[in-house]
Amino acid sequence: MAVYALTGFSLVSLLSFGYLSWDWMKPSLVADVATDPMEKSLPPAFTRPPHIIFILTDDQGYHDVGYHGSDIQTPTLDRLAAEGVKLENYYIQPICTPSRSQLITGRYQIHTGLQHSIIRPRQPNCLPLDQVTLPQKLQEAGYSTHMVGKWHLGFYKKECLPTRRGFDTFLGSLTGNVDYYTYDNCDGPGVCGYDLHEGEDVAWDQSGKYSTFLYAQRVSKILASHSPKEPIFIYVAFQAVHTPLQSPKEYIYRYRSMGNVARRKYAAMVTCMDEAVKNITWALKKYGYYDNSVIVFSTDNGGQTFSGGSNWPLRGRKGTYWEGGVRGIGFVHSPLIKRKRRTSWALVHITDWYPTLVSLARGNLSNVPGLDGYNIWPVISEGKESPRTEILHNIDPLYNHAKYGSLEDGFGIWNTAVQASIRVGEWKLLTGDPGYSDWIPPQTLTNFPGSWWNLERLTNGLRKSVWLFNITADPYERYDLSDQRPDVVRTLLMRLVHYNRTAIPVRYPAENPRAHPDFNGGAWGPWASEDDAEEWEGGGEPLKSRNKKKKCKICKLRSFFRKLNTRLMSNRI
Repeated sequence: MAVYALTGFSLVSLLSFGYLSWDWMKPSLVADVATDPMEKSLPPAFTRPPHIIFILTDDQGYHDVGYHGSDIQTPTLDRLAAEGVKLENYYIQPICTPSRSQLITGRYQIHTGLQHSIIRPRQPNCLPLDQVTLPQKLQEAGYSTHMVGKWHLGFYKKECLPTRRGFDTFLGSLTGNVDYYTYDNCDGPGVCGYDLHEGEDVAWDQSGKYSTFLYAQRVSKILASHSPKEPIFIYVAFQAVHTPLQSPKEYIYRYRSMGNVARRKYAAMVTCMDEAVKNITWALKKYGYYDNSVIVFSTDNGGQTFSGGSNWPLRGRKGTYWEGGVRGIGFVHSPLIKRKRRTSWALVHITDWYPTLVSLARGNLSNVPGLDGYNIWPVISEGKESPRTEILHNIDPLYNHAKYGSLEDGFGIWNTAVQASIRVGEWKLLTGDPGYSDWIPPQTLTNFPGSWWNLERLTNGLRKSVWLFNITADPYERYDLSDQRPDVVRTLLMRLVHYNRTAIPVRYPAENPRAHPDFNGGAWGPWASEDDAEEWEGGGEPLKSRNKKKKCKICKLRSFFRKLNTRLMSNRI
């Protein structure tokens, strides 16, 4: 073990620009805001429910923020984090829908049936309607609730829409991937539609406006029209910085020296988003909300390394259960925090925001038993120890089983072919296929020096289905200890068994052709009838062999509606 520790130290010392050498508390890069007279006011007493602004970014990598040593400029995020509390042991989920569902419900994926993949545009699926959502609880507590940005929690019937799940207003997209200017989304060849909605209506008139700026402007309008004397909750789910890689040209020009084109565009989008956050913060101050506000910033998953993102020096990327996929950027900024300007290494998970924010709002949690999250406000505000000691990253029984996994490898208690991951204390266990496992250096670097990275790439083909890491000592997941510590492996496998006993069936129905935008005026939106919804929800799966005659009629109508839609779109243009 002494050799192990020494080797780890030597490796870290060589990575002079790496994780442990980052300046976590470097000074603010936004000098002009310091002259704001509101900055000189003392924090008020916590006498009334605070205004809550939750900002979620999409696919922003762990390395893609200034205070993590990035080459991308994020002066606003750097300053807000430096003046608040940085969460450096903060976990999200590896892809979009799971993170959003856990934020909104305070429950693990296995407890909502969304443990496999994402909700796709043509699936008759959405966040289960029996779940009491975070905005619904805040409404009960007297809050005005608003959502701006990306939903991605299903929309096949109207009951699934944000305005039916606790939000008073909504401006944003229902699907997971739209053009930043045209708001078109294609879910396969020829399956394209418009996706920007105002409430429950299609917002055709907003086309052409860059979504990052559009959403920040909407937040400012909401704040301007509301009274700061009444509590407000705004969920800002930026589309940025998910693909497609699009940004106003003036932001791309700032990074013209970057050799990697994808990284250049991606960096521009991050900086653009940073300025949008600056505008939102300015609006909070301008309209009198700031002194009694709590701003939470979070990513939804790790960065997509092949689309400009970087999770360096963490292992893996978006879609994986390596640290690069599940450890997120997170911080809280608020005048109400008692111990500001610090970094917290307390264990925090995205499910924790539900009970934390409802408690801040003085809402009632007694009627929502079974939450997987914890109230972490004392951790954030006072620096107390986290009540959380473990995190179930996920158990996905539908993901492709690992070729070399077996029940025997799991001591007869767990089939290690099943994709699963859990964190207990300082230990992290992965089984099955955890996903793409490389360490990806910052994409602006070429001919990365040193042989250790290339050596590790050659080991990825090992016939394994179980990995164990001490994340506290080895945040890079370089030293698999599963063979040395079978006792810990067994203990964590038993925890997986425990959680698996509480899991509900997976909700992952087959796609339905009636979801095609051609049948909805050219836009993505609710499409299922009440009778259809009852059939699907009753059995948990859609009928795979519905009346063939009815399907045939639908197929014959598709070409007609496609032609009609083309004419309508031509007239709109």
